[in-house]
Amino acid sequence: MVRLIQHKREAYWFYSVLSRLYDRWVNPLFWTGAMRDAALAEARLDDPALDTLDAGAGTGFTTEGIVDRVDPARVTMLDQSPHQLARAERKPALAGCRRLLGDAEALPFADASFDRYVSAGSIEYWPDPLRGVAEAYRVLRPGGVGLVIGPVRPPGRAARALADAWMLFPSLEQYRRWFERAGFADVTVREVAPDWYRDGRGPYAAAVAGVRAPDGPPPLRLGPPAEQLGAPLGPAARMRAVARFAVGSLAGAVFVPVAAALTLRRRLDRRA
Repeated sequence: MVRLIQHKREAYWFYSVLSRLYDRWVNPLFWTGAMRDAALAEARLDDPALDTLDAGAGTGFTTEGIVDRVDPARVTMLDQSPHQLARAERKPALAGCRRLLGDAEALPFADASFDRYVSAGSIEYWPDPLRGVAEAYRVLRPGGVGLVIGPVRPPGRAARALADAWMLFPSLEQYRRWFERAGFADVTVREVAPDWYRDGRGPYAAAVAGVRAPDGPPPLRLGPPAEQLGAPLGPAARMRAVARFAVGSLAGAVFVPVAAALTLRRRLDRRA
């Protein structure tokens, strides 16, 4: 099945609208503070002096968790969306962070620039996930830890159909394979989920971490990215992109009322 809003160009348009609603209405349903804390524990942010990259930082919700543990002056936020980063700029806790426009699949940094790499909620829009994970490995110093947090393919048939029409939902095995192929050692996978998620058939999301060992392999050198956001589109490609954006957005929108209803049910259950 074609994933209709998987890629970066459609995500750019999507978040130009969603950035206005993201922190208040969307994020609390799908990426909670408790999930963030559990996931960030895998990054081993155990020293305020760690040079840390948040790739696909968006409005800075994950970054706020990072700066609770790391000096903001040591934290770099990178995202392809100026609309999302503009929201992050309004948050006082992130005032000391460096903010850059950039592509997680082609990071604008030299090899071995960071001690820690974090990316939350970005991999689902990467046309080539291995490339993004390989870039994480490349910019880490020996002994550095890379952490990618993303959704997992839903177990239910209807949810899978919507997910496949929206964006990339990898399996746990795919996450692990990408990390190992990129060169990471000591790869760990931790499942995370919001309170409302109760489907025992499979996980909701994963926090996948690995270490760039001192004696690990050199970074993978891959060819040019499959998609460059600023590249011009011909008429046919433009029509396909518009179709992916429209239909994929509708598929994604279905998840919001479902999550809202399950969140409300969870709160009512607690009061009972």
